[in-house]
Amino acid sequence: MRVTSRFVFVGLVVCLLGVFAQAAGAQSIDGGRQRYTWRNVEIVGGGFVTGIVFNPTQRDLVYARTDIGGAYRLDPTTRRWIPLTDWVSSEEWNLLGIESLATDPVDPRRVYLAAGTYTNDWSPMNGAILRSKDQGATWQRTDLPFKLGGNMPGRSMGERLMVDPNNNRVLYLGTRSQGLWRSSDYGATWARVNSFPTTGDYKDSFFNDGIGIVWLVFDPRTGTRGSTTQTIYAGVVDTQTSIYRSTDGGATWAAVPGQPTAGFFPHHGALDADGQLYITYGNTPGPYDITRGAVWKYATATGAWTNISPAGGNSFGYGGLALDAQHPGTLMVASMNQWWPDDNLYRSTDGGATWTALWTWGNYPQRNLRYTHNISASPWLTFGETKAPPEISPKLGWMIGDLEIDPHNADRMMYGTGATIYGSDNLTALDRGGNINLAVKAQGLEETAVLGLISPPTGAHLVSALGDIAGFRHDDLTVAPAWSTNLSFGTVTSIDYAERRPSFMARVGYPGVNTAVKALACSSDGGASWTHAAAEPASGVTAGTVAVAADASAIVWSGTSAGVNVTRDCGTSWTASSGIPASVNVISDRVNPAKFYGFDPATGTLYMSTDGGISFTVRETGLPITTHAQLDAVPQRQGDLWLSLGTAGLYSSTNSGAKWTKVAKVQESYTLGFGKAAPGQKYLAIYLSGKINGVRGVFRSDNAGASWVRINDDQHQYGAINQTITGDPRIYGRVYLGTNGRGILYADPVK
Repeated sequence: MRVTSRFVFVGLVVCLLGVFAQAAGAQSIDGGRQRYTWRNVEIVGGGFVTGIVFNPTQRDLVYARTDIGGAYRLDPTTRRWIPLTDWVSSEEWNLLGIESLATDPVDPRRVYLAAGTYTNDWSPMNGAILRSKDQGATWQRTDLPFKLGGNMPGRSMGERLMVDPNNNRVLYLGTRSQGLWRSSDYGATWARVNSFPTTGDYKDSFFNDGIGIVWLVFDPRTGTRGSTTQTIYAGVVDTQTSIYRSTDGGATWAAVPGQPTAGFFPHHGALDADGQLYITYGNTPGPYDITRGAVWKYATATGAWTNISPAGGNSFGYGGLALDAQHPGTLMVASMNQWWPDDNLYRSTDGGATWTALWTWGNYPQRNLRYTHNISASPWLTFGETKAPPEISPKLGWMIGDLEIDPHNADRMMYGTGATIYGSDNLTALDRGGNINLAVKAQGLEETAVLGLISPPTGAHLVSALGDIAGFRHDDLTVAPAWSTNLSFGTVTSIDYAERRPSFMARVGYPGVNTAVKALACSSDGGASWTHAAAEPASGVTAGTVAVAADASAIVWSGTSAGVNVTRDCGTSWTASSGIPASVNVISDRVNPAKFYGFDPATGTLYMSTDGGISFTVRETGLPITTHAQLDAVPQRQGDLWLSLGTAGLYSSTNSGAKWTKVAKVQESYTLGFGKAAPGQKYLAIYLSGKINGVRGVFRSDNAGASWVRINDDQHQYGAINQTITGDPRIYGRVYLGTNGRGILYADPVK
C-alpha cells in the first residue's frame, strides 16, 4: 500500500535524443551492472488518441499522437505501434503531450512533433519542436518561447504543424495564443508570421485559455517542387472569422469571403485534388462538450460555399474528417459528442451531396448497423456494461476527433476515440451496399494513467488502479483483460490487498456512469469480481486512499472530505477515526492487522493506530516537511516502514516509526515498492523511482538500501513515473512501473 501527494518535476535540457531497443542497460550506482528488458503490460489503448497521420508519399508510414502519452509510429509488418518518445525524462514529462504531428511528404524520413502538454500553470515548461530525420528513431529539439497544450481543450483539432508539400524546408505552426509561426530550415529555427491577422478571440470555459490557429492546409497545385506553395488555408477558433487564406506563400493573409459565421469553429480542414476544401465544425473546440455543428465545403475555383452536413447537428458537432486521396469527392466525417445513443460515421462518394451512415434508426429502439465490431484485442471496451437498445456496448466511439483514410489504400481507415483506435480494412464495401468490419487498431499503443499497482503473493501477478478506466486484473501480462465483474468505476485512485489474505482487495475512486454505486468496492477473489459498498462515511465521498488490514479485518478510507474512517464490513457501517488530521492518508502494517500508519507531510508528523484504525496517536514528530510523501510498509516485517519525501530523500524505520534513519546516497525518492528477495538475501528487493548519487531513474536495492543499481536507461524514462511502483513477490528482479500516460511497464533482468 502506498500514499502519495501531487508534485511536479521542473527542468529543461537541450540535447540529441533517441529511442532504441527495449533492453535497457542498468547503470551502476554503487554496485554491479545488470541489464533489464522493459515491456508494456497489455491493456491496448486506454486514452485519447488525438491525431492519426498518414504519410502521403510512403506507403504504410503512419503516426499517431496522444494527449499525454507521446507519439507512435506503426510497424507495417506487425501492425503494432512503436513508441517514439519513451526517452522523455521525469523532469520533462510535459513533452509527452503532443499538440501536433507532421510527416514530410517530400522526404518521408523526416517527422516533427509539437510537444507540450499544458499552457496553464500545471507545468512551468514551454513547448518544443522535436525533429527527426529517421522516422522518430532519434530526435533533435528546438525550444519554443511559449507553451503548447497537447492535453488542453481543442486538442483533437488539427493539424497545427504542417510541412510545405513543395518546399519541405518550410513548416508552419499554429499556436494557441501566440499567432502563426514559420520555419524555413526544417524546423530548426522559428519566427512569428506577423502578417497573420488574428490569434483567435475564443477562450475555453475550463481554463479561460485561447485555442488559436488549429489547422493549416496547403494547395500543392500552387507551387512546384523546390518552390514555396503559394496558397495556404488556416483554420482559427474565433467567434467572428475562422478561415483565412494566403495566396503569396504566407506573406499576407485575408479572411476567405462568404464563409459560415454561425458561431461554429473549424475542427478539421482538408483539400481535395479537385479543389474542394472540406471543413468540419462544432460550436466549441471540444473534445467533450460540442452540442451543435456542421460540415461545409468551399469550391476554391469559384468561391462558392455549400453546407453538406449529413445529419442533424442539433445535439452534436463534427470532428474527424477524411478524404480518399485516390477518389476526389469521396470523404468521411465523424459526429462528435453525440453521446446518445452513439456517435456515427458518415461517408459520401459525391462530394457530400448524399451520405451513408454507419448506423441509422430502424423501428425504435432498434438501429440498423452497417458495421461489425471486433474488440477482441481490448475486451474491456465494453466497460462491463450490457446496454439495452438503442444503446449497444461497445460504442462505435466517442470524442472522435480524428478520422483518416489511407492515401495509398482506399479500403483502409482509422479513427481515434477517447479510449482507443478503431479501423477498417474493407471500407469501400459501404459503397457497394455492404457492411464494413471495424476492429481495434491500437496494439502497442498504451496510454493509461496509472494510480496504483499491487502484486499479491498469490493469484494474479498484477492488479491495477487506473485513471478513467478503473483498472484490471492481469492473469497474463501479454493479453489485454476483460472488464472485472460488477466493477463500476471511472477513475480508481487507490487499491490495496490483505497481506495475510491476499485474495481480499479493496479499491476507491470515482464511480463511472452509474452514479448510484458507492466509491468503495471489495473483492474476495483476487480482483476477478467486485462488490460495491452499501454506504459511505459521508454522502458523496469519492477518491482518497484505501488501506486493508493484514488479515482483511478492517478497511481504512482516508484522504477524502470525510476524513479518516474505518469499516469492518466493506462499507455497510463506518466509524470515524480519532486522533489523526482529516487530510492524512493511511496505510496498513503488512503483518499486524491492528496497526495502521499515517504521515502528514505538512507537519512532518507520523501517526499510528494499534486498534485497527479506530484511534491514532502521534508516533513521531520532526520529520521533514515536504509537498510530496509516500509511506510504505514492508511485507513480512512488522513495523518496517519506508518514507519517500521527494527532494527531501528517503527515510526508513524498523520500529513502527519511533525512530527514523535517512538513507544515504538517495537525494530524491518519489515512489517505492518491494519484491522477492535476491538469492541468498533475507530482505526483500526494493524498487525506487528517484535520484541517487546525482543520477535520476528507476533503481533496485537487494540489501535494504545499502547499495543501489539503476535498472532503466536514458532511452527508457517514460516521463512522469512518480505515482506507483512495485516488485513481484514471486519473481526476483521483476518490477512493475506506473506512468502518467504510457501505461504500465514491467521489466525483468536480462539473464
